[in-house]
Amino acid sequence: MGSIAQRVESAGSIVTLVSGELVTCDLAVVPYREAMDLQERLRARRQAGELPDVLLLLEHPPVYTRGRRSDAAELPMGEDWYRAQGIDVVQTDRGGKLTYHGPGQLVGYPIMAISDVVAYLRTMESAIVAALGDMGIAAGPREGLTGVWANERKIGSIGVHVSRGVTTHGFAINVENDLQPFEWVVPCGLEGVRMTSVGRELRAARPGQLAPFRRAIAARFAEAFGRSARSVALEDLHEAPVALGA
Repeated sequence: MGSIAQRVESAGSIVTLVSGELVTCDLAVVPYREAMDLQERLRARRQAGELPDVLLLLEHPPVYTRGRRSDAAELPMGEDWYRAQGIDVVQTDRGGKLTYHGPGQLVGYPIMAISDVVAYLRTMESAIVAALGDMGIAAGPREGLTGVWANERKIGSIGVHVSRGVTTHGFAINVENDLQPFEWVVPCGLEGVRMTSVGRELRAARPGQLAPFRRAIAARFAEAFGRSARSVALEDLHEAPVALGA
């Protein structure tokens, strides 16, 4: 990719972004369609060499997202029933099947230039496993499946899309979110799968797990990909003028 330094002028200051870094943006609760639009804009800039690799960390309002391999059987009550429960249903271009997002679940969207999709998925899984380990949870992948499991229950889901060598979508880890919406569907297209969360595994009903897990996944994700991590405000990336230089 070469050595690229980028200066982004924002709010009267200059933020220098270096291609070898993994830039992390911590966001709050972002509606799913808005997050899809944001990813597309950042991916176009990453493809143009205007940004280094970026990791967005955020939450979503309640939503079921359908992947390219989804089918009607995953929503057995029909889309209108789920929308009546306050849960949106959105078709996406990512791989995989249906999953659920909601407040208290940490979603990560890496906008990264990659050359090997399988290696990328396995590295992402290893980062999630390491971050869960930092929280005191023993977890791991399951042979033949994508995602991360703890005590025979699924705790993390992965689904990606790659266009012109740059990724969108990513991972979702159940931290302290309501798990009931998973019971109403066929999550990830796996009949009989049961879901778990950081809070359930730690038997911690109180909130407060999300912030430390955000820090753990940001550090472990960068480490797994051999990058230095750096936290940057979204306004330093979004629609900002960029000048390339050393």
